[in-house]
Amino acid sequence: MLERLRPRLHRHQRPLRYAQLAELLANQHLNREQILQKQREDLARIVAFATEHVPYYRRRFAGIADFAELPILTRRDVVGHLDDLLADTVDRNEAKIGHTGGSTGAPLAFWYDEAKHELMRAGMMRSYMGSGWRPGQKILNFWGARQDTTAGGVFGADWADFIAAERTIAAHEYTTAQLRGWADFIRLYRPVLLQGYASILAGLARFVIDERIAMPKSLLGVYSTAEVLEDNQRELMERAFSSRVFNQYGSREIPNIACECRHGRMHVFTDMVHLESTPDERLLVTSLTNRLMPMIRYENGDSGRLLDGGCNCGWPFPLMEMGMCRQNDLIRTPSGKTIHPSWFNRQLYGLTQIRQYQWRQLAPDRMQLSVVASPALGEEFVTGLSAALRAEVDAGMNLDVRHVTEIPRTTSGKHRFVIGL
Repeated sequence: MLERLRPRLHRHQRPLRYAQLAELLANQHLNREQILQKQREDLARIVAFATEHVPYYRRRFAGIADFAELPILTRRDVVGHLDDLLADTVDRNEAKIGHTGGSTGAPLAFWYDEAKHELMRAGMMRSYMGSGWRPGQKILNFWGARQDTTAGGVFGADWADFIAAERTIAAHEYTTAQLRGWADFIRLYRPVLLQGYASILAGLARFVIDERIAMPKSLLGVYSTAEVLEDNQRELMERAFSSRVFNQYGSREIPNIACECRHGRMHVFTDMVHLESTPDERLLVTSLTNRLMPMIRYENGDSGRLLDGGCNCGWPFPLMEMGMCRQNDLIRTPSGKTIHPSWFNRQLYGLTQIRQYQWRQLAPDRMQLSVVASPALGEEFVTGLSAALRAEVDAGMNLDVRHVTEIPRTTSGKHRFVIGL
């Protein structure tokens, strides 16, 4: 009874989300040529809109007719021109600032509003439906970003989550006792889907296997997000939860880029984004829906390549293959806690003088923060950061901060922003 009532209540509460979901689901019934034609038309419209209404693009795109010749938008461009990337059609009182740590280690702020948030959630719902899930069925999130699990975040509103049949566990850190509690809660709550950071779900899966804890038969799928999904992590999750694992790809600034179907193929949502892969497999993504802060040919620091051919799952969307991107490290403390990298990322949100940063664990009780910043971080901020590390991570942890002119990348060209032992 409640499962049937919830979608009606949720639809009444979130009419824009469900209207957008209906449009996205209708797009899935287009054939391949129709969906690509729609993408071409949407791409032309967003470029024309940006050229006319966004000061940054008005300058950068002047005199350029060929999309492939438009300049690439880098994270540094976004940091340096945030105000000029806001469309002149927007009421600034309605626009909000969001933040992401990002895989490149450079703090990033971006503009968003309620419409963008609702479209993001509608896109997530469509991805979930690829597993057989339907609105009203329970979802349990294991989320590593603390700001998303508080009031006003992506998750965390008790009444709204109840109506949405969604619960969220703040999983930015965990101990053995917490893993046992989470496993017990899954058995009690009986969700249809699990969603969360790859490393967190894999850690929980290993515990479930080691402790021989039987998971409920209600589970249809496990959605892995936010990090690279390794083959061994996928295998652990599938064994522990007896469910197919679906890899998702997106970011805070441009969500819903791609998702795996029930056949295990990664599909690019071409009704929401235009994705390019350069010869060296750097990804450039254009949001086709964002007229608040258009992001066109945005180099997000990830790698991958587009694939030819189709899939028998029924989705018309083209295929892609992810590279090794957004590789996070967990930090394990002397007292036995495991801390997700998101804790370290959020300490530097809003510090626009930082061009790059990298946290590195030098010893079980010592972290090092390297920053490229102008001006340098003040003594008061560093003192507060050290205090937060001891208060929120581990009382035995110490912090070294060093200002550098450059932070070397890995041999794969990636910047690792949190490195454990």
